[in-house]
Formats: sequence, C-alpha cells, structure tokens
Amino acid sequence: MDGFGLRYWLVIAAAFALTACAPNKIYRDSYQACSVSGSSYCDRAAVSIHQPGSAQEFLLGFVEYDDQGQLRDRKQMQFVLDHYRNIAAREDVILTVFVHGWHHSAAPGDGNIESFKGMLSKISAREAIASQQDARAKRKVIGVYLGWRGDSITVPILRQATFWGRKAVAQEVGLQGVSEVLLQLEQIVNVKAGWEQQTPKPLNNRMVVIGHSFGGAVVYTSLQQILADRYLSSQRGKTRQEDAKGFGDLVILLNPAFEAMRFATLYDIGQQCSYKFTGADKVVAADTVAASCRQYKFPPQLPRLAVLTSKADYATRYAFPAGRFFSTLFETHDDIERLIATANGAEAVVLSEKDADNNTIGHFQPYWTHRLDPVVTASERSANFSYRSLGNNWSDQDYGSKLRFEAVELSHLGRSSPLNPYLNIYVDGSLIPGHNEIWGDSIQKFLQDLIMISTTPVRED
Repeated sequence: MDGFGLRYWLVIAAAFALTACAPNKIYRDSYQACSVSGSSYCDRAAVSIHQPGSAQEFLLGFVEYDDQGQLRDRKQMQFVLDHYRNIAAREDVILTVFVHGWHHSAAPGDGNIESFKGMLSKISAREAIASQQDARAKRKVIGVYLGWRGDSITVPILRQATFWGRKAVAQEVGLQGVSEVLLQLEQIVNVKAGWEQQTPKPLNNRMVVIGHSFGGAVVYTSLQQILADRYLSSQRGKTRQEDAKGFGDLVILLNPAFEAMRFATLYDIGQQCSYKFTGADKVVAADTVAASCRQYKFPPQLPRLAVLTSKADYATRYAFPAGRFFSTLFETHDDIERLIATANGAEAVVLSEKDADNNTIGHFQPYWTHRLDPVVTASERSANFSYRSLGNNWSDQDYGSKLRFEAVELSHLGRSSPLNPYLNIYVDGSLIPGHNEIWGDSIQKFLQDLIMISTTPVRED
C-alpha cells in the first residue's frame, strides 16, 4: 500500500472512531428552573417543573458526571441542591433519585428519563390520595436523575462490547462524586429536623434512591460503607438495640451488575446471627455452642435495601459470570460457613466464595430472601384504598409468608428474619422480561407500593 492509500484508510478509521464515540459532554447546562408546557420541553434545564398545579405535579433535577466520576459542572449540582433546599425548607417532600445504567445518559429524550418522569408522576398521584386519607398536606414530589456516560460507543453491535469498560466507569463514578451528592440530598430531606427542635413535629420528608444495572453498581459502591455504618451505629449515648437505619428511607437496586461477594458483609450484618460462648476459660467444641439470630421486633422495621433481579436478565445471569470467570481465574477462593435465620432458629450453611465472586448479587441463590411472582388475577384497588394498610401488612410478615400486592405476590423464602431490612428478591421473568425492561406496569406498581411502605409518615394521633 502506498503512502496515499495508508493515509486514506487512517482518515477513514479516525472518522469512524469519532462518529462511533458516544457524546462526552454536559446536557443540562441551563441553571434556571423551567416549567414544561406546550412547546417548552426544558431539554437543557437542570431543574424542570412538570404538570404544575395538578395532582401529578413533580420536579426533576439533573446532576451529571464524567468518566472519572467527577462532576461535569459543580454549578449544576449547586443549583439543584439550592433549589431543592429552598423547597424542603417550606414544604414536606418525597425525594426520589434515579441512577441509570448501561446504554443510557442524561441526553434529552433518553428512555430512562422519560420512564422516570412517569414514575414520579405516579408517585405524586398516590401521595395525593394518601395525604387526603391522612388529612395532611400533600408532599411535593421532587426527583434527581444522576447521569453518566453509559455508552462509550454508539455503533449498534460494537456497543455491546463496552460492558466491562462501562462497568469499570460505573464503579469509578460510585467511588468518586456520587456519595457527596447523595449525602447532600439526604441533608436537604432532613433540613427541617433542626429547625423544629423547639416544637418537634414528625419528620415527613422522605428519600428513595434507585439504581438500575451499572447504575445499581454506582449506588451500591457509593453507599455500601454508609449502610453498614447506619446499621452498626456506635454513636455516643446509644443504650439499646434499635431498628435498623439505612440511607434515606429506601435504596432500590434493579438488575444490578455487581458481584454477590461485595454484598457478603452487609448480608452477614443483616442476618445478625452469632454464637453464644459461655465460660471463657473453657475449651468448647464449636458444634456444641448455641447460636441465635436477630428477630426484628421493633415495629415497624421497614425495608432499607431492596434488590430486584429478573430470572430473564441474561446480561447479569450469563454474560456477567462469563466475564468474571477470566477476571478471577488466578484468585483463590474458599468455602465459608455462615449462620442464617430460619423458622427453626439459626442454621449453618456453607457458601462458595468463587460462586459469589463470579455471579451478581441477584443470581447468587444463597443470598435470596424473597421471590416475586405474578398473580393469576390482578386486583383492582378502589378509589379509597388505604395506603397505610400496606405498612400494616408488611409488619405482619412471617417465615414463608406470602404478601399480595396489586399484580404480584412476594414470598418469603425462610432464609432470613421476616423483617430483615435487606431484601434480595428474585423476580419472575414475566415481570421484568429482560435487563432493561424495568418499567412494566406490574413491577412499577410494586415499586411504588414499596416506596409508599417506606415513606408514609407516622400518624399524629
């Protein structure tokens, strides 16, 4: 090949590479609140107001990150935080955060953004009904969409090969700036608590964080140590075992793409099983020592972390362990013994570290706590359905019990205390037909109910 021909093909290759790369820029760079109406779509607004004045009204803010986990513009984050802080200072709020996964971004028109808008609208509608039933003011629903570059290549076939590169970026995003934003948002939700010290009132502000796919990895990476700290609180003045705290009010991970091994410590913490040794000066055979697990009897112990993984999620069920096989080929793994809570007391089980390291949290069967299945006939709720009854039903769970919702049934598998705050739910494939199909009506109704269970204010009697 002559010099001209070589240069020609290099130019073609360079042009292809440039056009194949996903945009690497900030999308929401207008720092004025924008009301969506008519032809105004507010595509560049960092905060937008949707369906103003209606029962479905909500706000949506955006915070964006680059591939190194750094904020694309700190002014963007500050604008969203300041705007929401002013709202939370005047009104009670339900704050919902969503972190997208593979193949998505904060670009206008992204499917995850549109679906998240629909979710916020429905949460707002349910809150309107619940507030009327409780004779209290309706809380304002505010959302935050955390955006990062879920694709590095846009070519349809080639972009499938970005799985492991985007996984690394997701963990980088989680390790870097996301914790700051989440903690700042949680502080906003709690802002009234300090102001009401003289005349305390129930803290009705609530916060939910949702992560999908690699977005689940972002969320879990940023909150893993915080969740452990909140559970094992050793703060000065603590005199008794309390109900388990979490981050905000609820963290939901949908088809999360991270190793089950990373959940091991939190799994053990939630089980809270231990041996009781008596007579420290005696040598006691381990198999003769009594063991017990914590029973969550501090009503109402609410869910703090809910992981939902579909049987039909082939990306995490097959592709993930195939890639992890080569990543862990030269690592050593052991079999470890752990205690789990059952109806008959503490039971010893043996777990494979290798399997936990090669499979995602949702496809590692020993960590399952529940199953979610469709019901034969969905139940239609009346207009006066009491959302407070959801919490009452939740508190009545027992080993092996089944809890029915509108279109699904949640079955306890008897491998953890019934009100263990950490749920790892294996979902029937018809409810979530694939890795990205998380927005179906049945599964969304269940998530909205789970959010209502975790966020309904304490009644003032």
